[in-house]
Amino acid sequence: MESRLRRLEAVQEILLEIGQLSNSCTDITVFLQSVHAALGRIMYAANFYVALSERDAPGNAVRFVYFVDEADEPPSKAQLVQLATPDQSPTAWVILNRQRLVMTGDEQRAREEHDAFGLGTVAEHWIGCPLLDQDHAVLGAMVIQSYDQEHTYSEEDQALFAQIANHVSSALQGLQSMDRLERAVRQRTLELEREVAERSKAERLQRALYGIASLSASASAESDAGVLYARLHGIVGSLIPARNFLVALYHPKRGDISIPYFADEKDAQAPRPRFAYGIGMSSYVLKKRQPMLLDGPAFAALLARGEVREPLGNQAIASWIGVPMLVGEQALGVIIVQSYDATVTYTQADLDILAYVASHTAAAIARTRADLAMRRAKAALEEQNSALASALAQLQAAQTELVRQEKLASLGRLVAGVAHEINTPLGICVTATSHLVEELRLCRLDLAEGTLDEDGLHQFFSTADQSLKIMTTNTQRAAALVRSFKQVAVDQSSENIRHFNLRKYLDEVLLSLQPKLKGKPITVAIDCPPDIDCESFPGAVSQIVTNMVVNSLVHGFAEGRPGTIRISGKRDGEHILFDYSDDGVGMDAATLQQLFDPFFTTKRGNGGSGLGAHILFNLVTGPLGGTVHVTSAPGMGLHYRLRFPRDQRSK
Repeated sequence: MESRLRRLEAVQEILLEIGQLSNSCTDITVFLQSVHAALGRIMYAANFYVALSERDAPGNAVRFVYFVDEADEPPSKAQLVQLATPDQSPTAWVILNRQRLVMTGDEQRAREEHDAFGLGTVAEHWIGCPLLDQDHAVLGAMVIQSYDQEHTYSEEDQALFAQIANHVSSALQGLQSMDRLERAVRQRTLELEREVAERSKAERLQRALYGIASLSASASAESDAGVLYARLHGIVGSLIPARNFLVALYHPKRGDISIPYFADEKDAQAPRPRFAYGIGMSSYVLKKRQPMLLDGPAFAALLARGEVREPLGNQAIASWIGVPMLVGEQALGVIIVQSYDATVTYTQADLDILAYVASHTAAAIARTRADLAMRRAKAALEEQNSALASALAQLQAAQTELVRQEKLASLGRLVAGVAHEINTPLGICVTATSHLVEELRLCRLDLAEGTLDEDGLHQFFSTADQSLKIMTTNTQRAAALVRSFKQVAVDQSSENIRHFNLRKYLDEVLLSLQPKLKGKPITVAIDCPPDIDCESFPGAVSQIVTNMVVNSLVHGFAEGRPGTIRISGKRDGEHILFDYSDDGVGMDAATLQQLFDPFFTTKRGNGGSGLGAHILFNLVTGPLGGTVHVTSAPGMGLHYRLRFPRDQRSK
């Protein structure tokens, strides 16, 4: 009785100890180790293990968080073990059925006659209790066993073990939650550390890429290449160890490679600043067109196999990286980083970083070259534009002078025609005056001699009357010619807007053109209402009509060929529709296309300057602010259709 009482006291102490441990202990393994030691004070516990379910793991996975056994090796605590079926494993049976299992050695051997039941050595007595939380969800299993027939478990031992398992279950809920939390914290800490490392790496790469991008902006000429590549060396050195750094540029047109930048611990300068393509490691990388990572033995083996022709520089390499600079299919060059120190070796990650930097460096070099080529092309284009502008100014000045000369020549021809036309009435006036003077002298002589009779006086009066009529008619005709010429000449030399009546002005222009029309079988018909008043440039109108008529006479009608010129004008709202047509020889489509081109004429050397239609077009579209359309065909004459504002002052 006393022995049983002491055992119950020991059990009570164990349960209190488990409760205290659950509050003070934070490590599941330490807690279970204490439980194991306490359990050994009340029963045989040489072989004891605890398997806990992993809820986050796929399937029915457990971890053996505590395992002490005399016969079998313990599994790793970090190892996840997938449970077998309840018919194959007693531990799985306890966990999946959530019930206690007590099994003797004979019972296990009897079951194993059909199928294996469990792993490891067969125990003479085996007790497994499920560990359940407050919601009756399984946490795992706690097992005690004996390989010795002298140590078996009574029903009281089994009941005490089950009771202790219940208390362990309660304690494990908190410890397991804490363990999960700690493991989650550790996992998250590792993830954060990796994230921080990746972010730091990304930031360094970002700064490097920003620095590379700024290289093309800062390098404005080939003379800046040394500064550009020195900065590139510094950028690469911020990412990987790069005490030995080389940039090689490929020149396909010359078929060689140049070394614009070289930094090396062994050599003060590049062995060859320029060499033929096919020599050295730079050519080898360009030929392979892919990043390469070599350690010392691999580098030496590559040279020994003769795959690299005429290697350049120091060959005592501990680690070596070479990456091509490619833009699409175009190879720009190579970046090489190497180490002579066995403690400084490069990894695949270093190779990836350098390849990434090289691709962006190639883009920066391409941008720099494109920018330089653009600046050179821009300078050449500006020089060409300046020369063209100067030539255009000279051409425009020459054209303006030719147009002015053509206007003056036209005015001069008009002067000559008008002067010739005035000669006739003035000559008649001179003759009539001379005849009248002579008749007056004879009349006076007869009067002095007393021979003047009434018939003689009447004859003198008749002669004087006829002479005065002849003189009046011809002086009026001459005055009209002078007045018309004066107005037309003033308008052609003036660029001012004034008020004029279109019909009257057309009559004056045609009157001034009478010397051109005189003696030719050409009829001019005008169809224009007398009430069309204009506020525009009459000089432009007179020049246009003059050029049209002269062109018709020179190009449209052969000498002696009769024809008709029709001129019409009418209002179209606030615009004037002006039509001019002749029934001359016309022109084909090719000639019509060039009609308004300056200096184009079909009568070169026969009175044609090639500026008449060109001046006409410029006057219509310029001062008059209108449009002009022309139609023609061989044998169908020529037809101009003009449209221009009636009032230029209101524009």
